[in-house]
Amino acid sequence: MMRHSYRLILTLAALCLSSGQAGADGQNRAGTAAGMELLIPVGARDMALGGASIATTAGIEALHWNPAGLARSKTGANLIFSTMSYLADIRVNYVATSARFGQLGNLALSLKTLDFGEIPITTETAPDGTGGTFSPTFFTLGVTYGRALTDRISVGSTLHYLVNRIERADATSTAFSAGLQYANLGSVDGLDMGVAVKHIGTRMQFDGPALLRSGQVDQVRRPGALYKVEASSADLPSTFEIGLGYRYTPGTSNQVNMSSIFQHNNFSRDQWKLGAEYMYSDFFALRGGFDYAPDAQGDEQIFSTSFGFGLNMDLGTLKDVRVDYAYTSADLFDALNTFTFQMGF
Repeated sequence: MMRHSYRLILTLAALCLSSGQAGADGQNRAGTAAGMELLIPVGARDMALGGASIATTAGIEALHWNPAGLARSKTGANLIFSTMSYLADIRVNYVATSARFGQLGNLALSLKTLDFGEIPITTETAPDGTGGTFSPTFFTLGVTYGRALTDRISVGSTLHYLVNRIERADATSTAFSAGLQYANLGSVDGLDMGVAVKHIGTRMQFDGPALLRSGQVDQVRRPGALYKVEASSADLPSTFEIGLGYRYTPGTSNQVNMSSIFQHNNFSRDQWKLGAEYMYSDFFALRGGFDYAPDAQGDEQIFSTSFGFGLNMDLGTLKDVRVDYAYTSADLFDALNTFTFQMGF
């Protein structure tokens, strides 16, 4: 079984690396990807850790970071809600629920929505606005499956369906992500490893009546007609991530969790992320994280440091009730404030 486990890890890592080779010059394609909302993080705990928790994230909060962590849920059913103030006054709301189905594994459903507020409508003939407003509809629906193969190894995958609708034009796409977690790597107690390849999917292309334009062909005796503008398509922002985590317990009431990750991005600079968490009596947690892109130039890197805290409570029939907060600094924009509430039962 151990030999098959290592073979599984190597196979997934090879798949991830081969998918990342196509984007070796990702920094040269920055800003050209579609479906960038896939990369918007959710969940205050992992955000406070700088997004470095691919090896240690567990339960329903793991859906965005590593779907393999779903198999490590402490309770049979879970519910999570998160809201975040994002860049340019965008509000990101997220809700997910999961359930364990015996030896078959864990299944989860998630929904991420972006609230842009009301945007004034402008046209070619009314560049200062028509007096009307519209609100884009951007949402991502996810289905995640996670299963523990052994007491050390868990795997998971997510299928996302994306919808981007801007007034009378819309684009859709599907994306696939897969991950693996290995606990007690090399028989070292507390040393965990995580690997994930994310957002491999179909290209996105806008279509709809908003792309119709009226026109007249010169020197041709025919009335004016509607012509459709053909929008270009774009790939999704796929990533390859690998990381390590270490859990240290100096006493019965104290625990320190360290985490790290290397993230290869097909459409931006590669990143290194570090995170640390101190937990007291599995009740109160303090967290901090750091995000670093060594090749970033000028204003290419927006996010860097983060910190937060969390409370974990047991309320009888409601198990594992958690309230978490994360603060993420942002260059050129207001900082991100994320609140997350989750419970198990």
